[in-house]
Amino acid sequence: MDLPHPAREVTSTSVPTRVDGLADALDGLVPVHRPGTPEHAALSAAVNPARPRRPALVAAPRTPQEVAHVVRLAGEHGVRVGVQGTGHGRSAPLDDAVLVSTVELDHLTVLPALGRAHVGAGVRWAQVVADAARYGLAPVCGSAPSVGVVGYLTGGGHGPLARTLGVSSDRVLALDVVTGDGVLRRATPVEEPDLFWGLRGGRGALGVVVAVELELVDQPTLYGGALWSADVERVVHAWAAWAPGLPAQASTSLAVMRLPALPGVPEALAGRTTVAVRFAWTGDPEAGASVLAPLRAVAPLLEDTVAVMPYAAIGSIHGDPDAPVPVHESHLLLEDLGPEASERLVELVGPGSPCAQVVVEVRHLGGAASRQPTVPDAVPSRAAAWSLFTVGMALPATVDAVAADAARIAAALAPWTRPGGLPNFTPGDGPGWAERVYPPPTRHRLAEVSRRYDPDGVLLAAHAFRTP
Repeated sequence: MDLPHPAREVTSTSVPTRVDGLADALDGLVPVHRPGTPEHAALSAAVNPARPRRPALVAAPRTPQEVAHVVRLAGEHGVRVGVQGTGHGRSAPLDDAVLVSTVELDHLTVLPALGRAHVGAGVRWAQVVADAARYGLAPVCGSAPSVGVVGYLTGGGHGPLARTLGVSSDRVLALDVVTGDGVLRRATPVEEPDLFWGLRGGRGALGVVVAVELELVDQPTLYGGALWSADVERVVHAWAAWAPGLPAQASTSLAVMRLPALPGVPEALAGRTTVAVRFAWTGDPEAGASVLAPLRAVAPLLEDTVAVMPYAAIGSIHGDPDAPVPVHESHLLLEDLGPEASERLVELVGPGSPCAQVVVEVRHLGGAASRQPTVPDAVPSRAAAWSLFTVGMALPATVDAVAADAARIAAALAPWTRPGGLPNFTPGDGPGWAERVYPPPTRHRLAEVSRRYDPDGVLLAAHAFRTP
């Protein structure tokens, strides 16, 4: 049972009073921004405008010590704390909370002799990729380099090379974190090992991570890109049969796309249903081309971008948009994608279907991503074989139809679905979200560690696990 928290039972007038008291206490120590100011709007903006954030106060600490000040004083004033870096992540409602913006914690140091990087919580993957590339090194990053490093790693991270190089958080060597009691700590396998376990995969439930130390890999180039075709049915069936036999050097995903005719969308792909096979190969390019050859021959291609590329161009494989776009997302894990399941998928999202999604992506998991790290962590669903993710436009005129369509797809794929989810892909917040994503032993341990380091329940992210 959680200890009482002063923000839990308050009148409608006491919350503003508590927030005002916190703002006064932070004045002169940490920059704070109230609603209605440009700074508040900018620092609380989400990449997905369909999930607006309206914190009662935004704090913009410039150092880890200032983060500790904010969390400690928030606890003393009975105000809960949320966290945001780049705005890509999800959070519980922030209406009565202070949002800690980590954008000012933007330090980055690459140590090529050690094959490591020390990364502040305000840094995006693109910057780490670019700085490490000068030395022929690379971080094991996600498909979108514009995403923040720290937020991504707290959810594990299944990127374009996950089958080959593993879950991204497996490369975390240490984390600097402010726990809910307002204390700045360092978590490693030997220092604060329970925090080190839960910060890798627990999505911020155990603290505000202010910096991470990462292991880099020796990967200056790779053979990768995407094959695009209009023959959705033939490509889906071929890919589903081909992917399970891939060697360890290969990672792949498939996306059925309905791209609108907008600037930047190739004419051959716009306004029609197409399918893209994403492919990333870390070995010899000629061997990679040989492995990919059966897919290249399956159907006529509209686009073929697979080639040797610098690792710094890894974001081009998926081509995720950088600009804010209002979207509805859904996610599930599949146990099987055999002939019956792949046929059902084509019926649900192929050209003749009523699919309302812009993207329906299936990622082939397994390989190195399924291996448990040497030091255990809280990343769930490592045994999953396939991940399905949908993205549709969440405009006022479309959001209800898109959500209903995502539910239609999920219901029809239920015979092939397995329990669980990947933290970075599963939308939502709160206990229902945690119950869907994490198995009971992981949830219970995260709750126990949270109560130890955050006895008053200051951190909003912890309340997904700390049910009464």
